[in-house]
Amino acid sequence: MVNRVVIFVLDSVGVGELPDAKEFGDVNVNTLGHIAENAENFKIENMIKLGVGNLPGLDAIPGCENPIGAYGRLKEFSNGKDTTTGHWEIAGLHNTEPFKTFPNGFPDFIIEEFERKTGRKVICNRPASGTAILEELGEEHMKTGDLIVYTSADSVFQVAAHEDIVPIEELYDICLIARKMLMGENQVARVIARPFIGKDKNSFERTPNRHDYSIKPFGKTVLDFAKEKGLDVEAVGKIVDIFDGEGITKSDHTVSNMDGIDKTIEYLKRDTKGIIFTNLVDFDAKFGHRRNVKGYQNALEEFDARVPEILGALKDDDIIIFTADHGNDPTYTGTDHTREHIPALIYGKQVIAGANIGTRNSFADIAKTIADILDIDGVENGESFKNLILKRG
Repeated sequence: MVNRVVIFVLDSVGVGELPDAKEFGDVNVNTLGHIAENAENFKIENMIKLGVGNLPGLDAIPGCENPIGAYGRLKEFSNGKDTTTGHWEIAGLHNTEPFKTFPNGFPDFIIEEFERKTGRKVICNRPASGTAILEELGEEHMKTGDLIVYTSADSVFQVAAHEDIVPIEELYDICLIARKMLMGENQVARVIARPFIGKDKNSFERTPNRHDYSIKPFGKTVLDFAKEKGLDVEAVGKIVDIFDGEGITKSDHTVSNMDGIDKTIEYLKRDTKGIIFTNLVDFDAKFGHRRNVKGYQNALEEFDARVPEILGALKDDDIIIFTADHGNDPTYTGTDHTREHIPALIYGKQVIAGANIGTRNSFADIAKTIADILDIDGVENGESFKNLILKRG
């Protein structure tokens, strides 16, 4: 019997464009595949052992004749390619109405009300790269105290401020003001506090004190149903923010990918039953959006080196699903997410080594499978692949 399932999201590690990717402005995108094609001596032996190279469209990654895990990939059913949509679908929700975006910046009436309520002026107010905008406007912000407000192709209202100019708690209060404003017709999926430090444009860097203020999921997820059943639902990284705390029994934020792995291993050592849901955001935030191919490669190699430690921490009644939430091809144009399949690399003592679950029609198949395994009722979307991956008897 399996008593605990770990969902381990490698944020933005997509594995090839979806059939409708062109409708989202993405052509021939493939985050993991293009990193492999552009890398010299790409060292992800442990992911290869799990079966990642056996997935379609990853020709630059060697296949494994006898993988130790089950493997496959999933299509996104929902209308989007953002963090919230991806994670919600993994947890069982289909979002057919895309979140509102502001490709030309936010309307004057929103900015004026925001300035009035916060007591601070706004600079920028347009789509921008989070690091590039600090180089451009960080020094002006430090001189004036004006808030750097920007967005992206995602449904986000981001507020960047230097920690010495706008104290963290004030920045959080400012974001709460924005969160309350940006509902209804002007609703955004997330308001994000983006604190940074540094002396000038050559030294500015974002800090781990980022905080996301999400809207609540529009329906119950597998997390809610697990919690209602009395199971543990433990969140590592920004998961608790993405779900606005709904369905979570315990959570820890993280400061880096390695910290996220450390905290997940700590949770694995505990005697719990239910779900552990981890997000490693550095792939996306530090390398995908910045179109840093080499940095992305290094981060994947750093993660891969710790896979044996993660697998070694699993109990006999645990299984783990390594997956993603969207793509963010660092070789592609622009700085936005890319519409891609996500991987499913599944491992555990009770998992059939080498089982191929194929190409699934929804990320929600993960939620349905977890519900099937843990005997949880209520998940409506997705199709379970439990019988494809678990040994009988």
